[in-house]
Amino acid sequence: MTAPHPRHRRALVVPAGMAMATALAFLPNTAATAAPADDRPAAAAAADGTPLSYVVNVRGGHGAPGHVKKAIAEAGGTIVTSYDKIGVIVVHSSNPDFATTVREARGVQSAGATRHAPLPSAATTDMGTPKVLSASDVAEAKAEAAAGQDPLQGLQWDLPAIKADKAHEKSLGSSKVTVAVIDTGVDDTHPDIAPNFDREASVNCVAGKPDTSDGAWRPGAQESPHGTHVAGEIAAAKNGVGMTGVAPGVKVSGIKVSNPDGYFYTEAVVCGFMWAAEHGVEVTNNSYYTDPWYFNCKNDPDQKALLEAVTRASRYAERKGAVNVAAAGNENYDLAADEITDPVSPNDGTPSERVIDPSECLDIPTQLPGVVTVAATGAKGLKSSFSNYGRGVVDIAAPGGDSTRYQTPAPPATSGLILGTLPGGKWGYMAGTSMASPHVAGVAALIKSTHPYAPPALVKALLYAQADATACTDPYDIDGDGKVDAVCEGPKNRNGFYGWGTADALDAVTR
Repeated sequence: MTAPHPRHRRALVVPAGMAMATALAFLPNTAATAAPADDRPAAAAAADGTPLSYVVNVRGGHGAPGHVKKAIAEAGGTIVTSYDKIGVIVVHSSNPDFATTVREARGVQSAGATRHAPLPSAATTDMGTPKVLSASDVAEAKAEAAAGQDPLQGLQWDLPAIKADKAHEKSLGSSKVTVAVIDTGVDDTHPDIAPNFDREASVNCVAGKPDTSDGAWRPGAQESPHGTHVAGEIAAAKNGVGMTGVAPGVKVSGIKVSNPDGYFYTEAVVCGFMWAAEHGVEVTNNSYYTDPWYFNCKNDPDQKALLEAVTRASRYAERKGAVNVAAAGNENYDLAADEITDPVSPNDGTPSERVIDPSECLDIPTQLPGVVTVAATGAKGLKSSFSNYGRGVVDIAAPGGDSTRYQTPAPPATSGLILGTLPGGKWGYMAGTSMASPHVAGVAALIKSTHPYAPPALVKALLYAQADATACTDPYDIDGDGKVDAVCEGPKNRNGFYGWGTADALDAVTR
């Protein structure tokens, strides 16, 4: 089954309320064979004098050399901030030739426009509308809650799917562990999030530099609830209120990197990883792709610069102790295929269909070295109808939900989607690899709680070793129409649908 390709998609979530078969794309992927230079979409043409944002990459560790700063100024650029430890400089410029000019400067390794839309972006985006639980839904769930459960836990089929309910009998996780939700913002006033919120590790990075003003990490009234939903999946407190997170005893922070229009631009993502790195975060969750390219191709000078900047930032975060977890995407793409057609990039300009080579073009951050790539499963434990896959690309699988048309949960759960927290003290359902990734981030946090001195490499090794090996679904005909919808390759413990297997929270607290 080939998923449709919406023109605007950045957070990895499938909108509730839409037929799952027609809402299968929320993670931008730019990996593929970039079109020849002559045919590529123009990179951020600012011919009308509109200022755009750029990253300029230099040698890390010593700060931007004076001659580079001079070259930036002479090319019409203004430095917004500089991440000296990784050699990434964020620049604004109204010069449409800025990137081309500054690339010629001595000491500049790469430079590229981070967007096509002007500052601020004038585009609009739909990242999906969650299905909100009504007051009667909440009351009914509370009346049926089992002893020892939070009121809404019976609706969370995803917890027993990874044995999190059993894990909680042993451990809820350590308050010394923080998971950073790099996303659209987190409402820390929510009663299920407030008890576990880490204020010091929270920030607004939308402009490419940290804004630490109080509440800056929260989503605006008209902004996506995506990050708040993710935060609750990870660490909603087991406090007799609402739902229960995978790791309800750990801390969660909000690192807002999505602008009001829903775009996750490179400068914001770099800032997010750097903030997490410098504030002792043990795990980061990344349920998005970096706009405007679904796949960033190494043979395009702009995309190469964006790929390099985010790679440096994510690697730095891991060197500082963070396990980076990311969603695989929702287009039912085989990310290990010889080629992929990307019809949505650039998603903040005029998209141009292009065929990419996944070995040369990467969906970032999910395909970056060291990042844990997560595929989604539904209530029956099968790959979600929308989830991307690919042998050697997907590392692990976890519940992300699916339409009840395809995978129906057992009672008392009533929805095949994933329950999460929503701004304003509400709860609701969403689905996507966006929802699968936080389950794995939560399990990684439980592993870190059990092994507090384990470095990221060991946490990841345990995550994979403890996963429940899940054999390929063959044939995979999720909609039952007699046609194969995706082909899984590989053995039971390392295949394209489930990677090393399905995440296991119980082993995380007992081994």
